[in-house]
Amino acid sequence: MKLGLTLFCTDRSMSPLELAVEAEQRGFHSLYIPEHTHIPTSRRTPPPTGDAELPEEYKRTLDPLVALGGAAAVTSSILLGTGIALVAQHDTLALAKAIATLDHLSGGRFVLGIGYGWNEDEMEHHGVAYKQRRAVVREKMLAMQALWSQEIAEFHGEFVDFAPSWSWPKPVQQPRPRVLLGGGAGPKLFAHIAEYADGWLPIGGGGLRSALPELRRAFEERGRDPETLHVVPMGVLPDPEKLDYYRSIGVTECVLRLPSETRDELLPRLDAFAHHLEES
Repeated sequence: MKLGLTLFCTDRSMSPLELAVEAEQRGFHSLYIPEHTHIPTSRRTPPPTGDAELPEEYKRTLDPLVALGGAAAVTSSILLGTGIALVAQHDTLALAKAIATLDHLSGGRFVLGIGYGWNEDEMEHHGVAYKQRRAVVREKMLAMQALWSQEIAEFHGEFVDFAPSWSWPKPVQQPRPRVLLGGGAGPKLFAHIAEYADGWLPIGGGGLRSALPELRRAFEERGRDPETLHVVPMGVLPDPEKLDYYRSIGVTECVLRLPSETRDELLPRLDAFAHHLEES
């Protein structure tokens, strides 16, 4: 089982460029950065954390693709991912170009962690209806995958529509960069993973053991090999017992959560987390 890291990178936290270098030097497999374009001041949508108030870092996130592009320039082996990207809130053609460029420049090290989104107010500002977000994400992903893998691509759907077009560069990873879809276990999510993704980003480990056989069946029903499935719990606070549990049920990569802190505060935490690398 590989170990990665995730950090809410902000204008006040440790730089993602510095973090990527330090993480790679210590032997971590990956670094994931979340996304929010903005946070509306309305609190119509409750925080997903269960807190009364949304933590400060949600308001101050860096653009993940720009940050990961900088990280790619100063590293050579660590995987660089979004954890998660809010695909529904992007222009499809522009996002496809940005992702392909990042994968091209990083030598095929980009991982596209995606989700449907939770903040209804934020989505509305992007012109996305909350009840349609799953369908919007699905179409945008299928359209981007056509652009990434075909010399001339076209797509005609309810939310995405473009005529035959060229779009270069193509990602190094073909037919697409690795796609990991986050969300709660269930038939709808697993059907989407089997259709247009390569793995699951569960939050926490509750019910994971019982859910994985269902996900593997969804892969098989789609004609895909369940042995290729990536299972990547996101935002884990590590302890040996928890990591042993993940290994025992077939988790392929576990992403450890760092607090949004400065370099001086985070380096000791990185060293402490690095001790778990020896166990993995």
